[in-house]
Amino acid sequence: MSRLANHSFAKMNGLGNEIIIVDLRGGASALREADVRAVGRAPGLAFDQMMVLEDPHLAGTQAFVRIFNMDGSQAGACGNGMRCVAYMLMRTGEQRRAVVETGMGPLECLRKGDLSFSVDMGAPRLRWDEIPLAEPFFDTRGIELQIGPIDAPVLHTPSVVNMGNPHAIFWVRDVTAYDLPRFGPLLENHPVFPDRANISLAHVAARDHINLRVWERGVGITRACGSAACAATVAAVRKDLTERHVRVSLPGGDLFIHWREKDDHVIMTGPVEMEFEGRFDPAIFAGAA
Repeated sequence: MSRLANHSFAKMNGLGNEIIIVDLRGGASALREADVRAVGRAPGLAFDQMMVLEDPHLAGTQAFVRIFNMDGSQAGACGNGMRCVAYMLMRTGEQRRAVVETGMGPLECLRKGDLSFSVDMGAPRLRWDEIPLAEPFFDTRGIELQIGPIDAPVLHTPSVVNMGNPHAIFWVRDVTAYDLPRFGPLLENHPVFPDRANISLAHVAARDHINLRVWERGVGITRACGSAACAATVAAVRKDLTERHVRVSLPGGDLFIHWREKDDHVIMTGPVEMEFEGRFDPAIFAGAA
């Protein structure tokens, strides 16, 4: 039987980015990818990311957070999900700060309001082999990649950034003018991205404002993606398209991103929403393997 059978969970969202929080601290058995996929297929429980809290590895942190996409694959970062985790860790009492660990290392979370949190997403990785790319590109502000005819490409020359996950950002005039559900899977799985990639369409509306649509690796079209908002801001600053404080507008709402000059860290601030809490029906996992 799955470890998740009869286990409690919280269903939340960050700007419409659907998140499930599961606290497995104090237990020993690992979570199976098949169980993650089974939850995603259950009526009313479809999610973009499942944030699984495990016992902390480092002193001074409250949990190690493992991040699963709905297809069972793991992600290195999820900014919207991390704000939801911050809410769960600080929902009672007067706590204003929590530190959690992910594959990126420790992340500091701060309460800004009752349902508003900021997360220190760490420093971006910008070298081609850190993103990673399958071949050397020494200027990752724009790499040779396109969709469509050579002489009239539909999308071309994306900026690439790793914000815990690989991101490719295509600069366009109108983020709604492209068939992202069609192009997203092709670009996510392009051979230049050995670990696949999140694909974003970005339009710089002003020096402090970016419009963004995202095809999320392992998920598909999403209403919001925090790490993509961070990646787009970093890429825009590197191309001198924006300042370091930026409002990023996604279909689900706005995130506020600050790429700090003093330490290179990217700070993301935005809201969360609690939808409901419950326990997983054991029948969800029948036949999961």
